[in-house]
Amino acid sequence: MNSKTANPGSLAGVRILDMATVLAAPSGATLCADQGADVVKLELPDGSDSLRHMQPIKDGSPLWWKVANRGKRGITLDVRKPKGREIFLSMLPSFDVLVENFRSGSLDRWGLDIATLHKANPRLIVVRLTGFGQTGPYRSRAGFARVFEAMSGFTNLTGEAGGSPLHSNFPLGDAIAGVFCAFSIASEVARLRGDPGAAGAEVDLSATEALFRLLDPLPVEHEQLGQVRCAVGNRTSYTAPSNMYRSRDGVYFSLVASSQAVYVRLCDAVNRPEWVSDPRFETLPKRVQNMDALDEGFARWFGEHPYAEISAQLERHQVPFCKVYDIRDIKADPHFQARQAIIRLPDPDYGSLPAPCIVPRVVGRDMPIPRSGPAVGEHNVEVYAEFGLDAADLTELRDQNVI
Repeated sequence: MNSKTANPGSLAGVRILDMATVLAAPSGATLCADQGADVVKLELPDGSDSLRHMQPIKDGSPLWWKVANRGKRGITLDVRKPKGREIFLSMLPSFDVLVENFRSGSLDRWGLDIATLHKANPRLIVVRLTGFGQTGPYRSRAGFARVFEAMSGFTNLTGEAGGSPLHSNFPLGDAIAGVFCAFSIASEVARLRGDPGAAGAEVDLSATEALFRLLDPLPVEHEQLGQVRCAVGNRTSYTAPSNMYRSRDGVYFSLVASSQAVYVRLCDAVNRPEWVSDPRFETLPKRVQNMDALDEGFARWFGEHPYAEISAQLERHQVPFCKVYDIRDIKADPHFQARQAIIRLPDPDYGSLPAPCIVPRVVGRDMPIPRSGPAVGEHNVEVYAEFGLDAADLTELRDQNVI
């Protein structure tokens, strides 16, 4: 018997108007949709959002858009036009949150400054996610993931020692900013729920600061120790062994043994118990100081054995490790399968599309599976009917290129 009960999510009843573009801020709204929020995606009538034109695209259909904007209803509206601005402001009292990511000052130029927004809805939470924030000398700069990954200090930690810093083949900075966006929304919703008389808020979220926020030790180690952390390849500068290794048959895997107990088990797994008492390696600080020699020994042993033997030994001795997965490995892994880590989003073009599961899970709840992201203006009739606009109104607005 299934002990779970269907649940609309902890953010059920929260209404979010997502007028942001591309990925960072929209992904924050998507995370809220996963938790039950009613998210309406507002786009320009021409469907010019860059994410609609980024690979992967199949038969002209934007696959990334579909999975990144899952669970949302889609409308079109040009808020830069007087009629569009009028409709936009009339809608705001029905929403709890507005998410935007235009360059600082853009909404002000369109007659949608924060005072005007809060006049329309005094309890509105306005999340403004930009590359560098609403203040400071860089406030008007365009923000892209690779730019604020570099500026935050994060990119300086990647790559081989002495070589070029490296970006990953995914806009990680956008994803992290999106998580902070969702956190901002949930935090402010909790505040308002606890005080019916509380006013709304303007959230100034800098994507650069969001990424920098995760790099806790950088400022303190520089001030107190004079250290500047930099790239060390697949190693870390704070624990050892912690590296990427290659088996005899060419399989790359990541391994970390930070604690003394795990290090002892690792030495047993590779039949080198003498490395436990070796004066160079007997404590973690000494292992960090002598990581070249330490890694040389482990790399040599791993390079002499096939991965199947290595993995069996490491599992037997409970050493944390994992082969470097690609998406094929993720799909085939029995743990991911058991937890249904890939769900299928209902989609009008493909029947369904695979996407990562809802995170986090709440024990005892079954979350509804969201549908894929909307087509341009797909829900215009449905959403605008909620605000009293009928078919004739929508036809007129289309003729004026307002929707």
